[in-house]
Amino acid sequence: MIIAIQNKIEISKKLKERAIFEGFTIAGIASIPGSSRIKLRTNALERWLSNNNHAEMKWMEAERRKNIGSLLEDAKSVLSVGFSYINSNNNNNNFLKVGKFSQGADYHKVIYKKLKNIGHWINLEIPDCKWKICVDTSPLLEKAWAEESGIGWIGKNSNLISKRNGSWFTLGFLILTKDLIPDKPHQSLCGKCDKCIEHCPTNAIVEPFVIQSDLCIAYHTIESRQKTFPKKIEENLNGWVAGCDICQDVCPWNKSVPNNNTFETTPKEWIKNLNVESLNWDDKTWEDNLKGTTLKRIKPWMWKRNIKANLNIKQ
Repeated sequence: MIIAIQNKIEISKKLKERAIFEGFTIAGIASIPGSSRIKLRTNALERWLSNNNHAEMKWMEAERRKNIGSLLEDAKSVLSVGFSYINSNNNNNNFLKVGKFSQGADYHKVIYKKLKNIGHWINLEIPDCKWKICVDTSPLLEKAWAEESGIGWIGKNSNLISKRNGSWFTLGFLILTKDLIPDKPHQSLCGKCDKCIEHCPTNAIVEPFVIQSDLCIAYHTIESRQKTFPKKIEENLNGWVAGCDICQDVCPWNKSVPNNNTFETTPKEWIKNLNVESLNWDDKTWEDNLKGTTLKRIKPWMWKRNIKANLNIKQ
C-alpha cells in the first residue's frame, strides 16, 4: 500500500515535470469528478447560457461540457497545462491592434503537439493509462478544471490568472484513466480589485466573473458574423481589429510577467504592418498571411469589416 502511494506520488510529479520539459509554463493535476467547486462552476455556466450571454457561440451549449467523464471512458484524472504566449516583441502600438494571444503560431496546434509528446511519454511510463487531448475546441469546462488543478484562479474578467504568469497563457488538458495525486485547487486572489471591470470600454463585464459576449469587443471582432457592429461596439473599438486585451493589460497580476520568447510566440511580421492599405489585400493575400495562426478564424471579409469600423468607413 505504501509503495503504491509512493509510486503514485512519483509518477504525478514526473508527469508535471514532463509538461514543463515540453515547453508548458505551468502544470497541475486534478482528480475526477473534482471538488464541489466543479458543480458550482457548472451551475454558473448554465446561468450564463440561460441568460444568452454566449450570443452566437452556440457550441457553448454542448451538454458534454458539463461532464468531463463523457470525453473519455473511465477518466480518473486530468493534467492541466498553461502555455505562455507573452513575447517581448508583442506589438499593440499600431493604430490597428491584434490580441496578443493570436500574434504568434496557432496555439491549438502548438499545445496539441506538446500534449501528444506527453502522451507518448505516458505510453512508456504508464502503459496501462489511456489518455485524451483537449484544447479549447473540446467541450470541456477548461478554466474550471485548470483552477481545480491549482494552476490559477478564474479572475473577475473570466480569464485564468496565475500568480507568476498572470493571464497571458492558453490552456490544454490531458484526460487520463490513471488515478494520480491531485494538486490543491487554487483560491481566488482578485480581492477587492475591479480594474478589469472599470476599464472595459463597453461594460462587457456585467458583474464580476460574468462576460456578456454581445458587449465584448473580442467577441465582435473574432466570432460575430454580422455585417456591421452595434454602435456601442464601433464607438469603442479604439483600433482593435482582432480581439481585445484591455481587461488583461490593466490587471495587476500582469504587470511583471516572464516573457516566452520562442519561435511559437514570435509575432507575425504582417501583423505589425496592418493599416488602411490592408483593405486592398485580396483574399489570397489574407489567406497566406493567416495561415498557421488562430487568426484564420476571422475571414477576410471580417478583417475588412473590422478595419472599416475602426476607420469609420461605412460598409
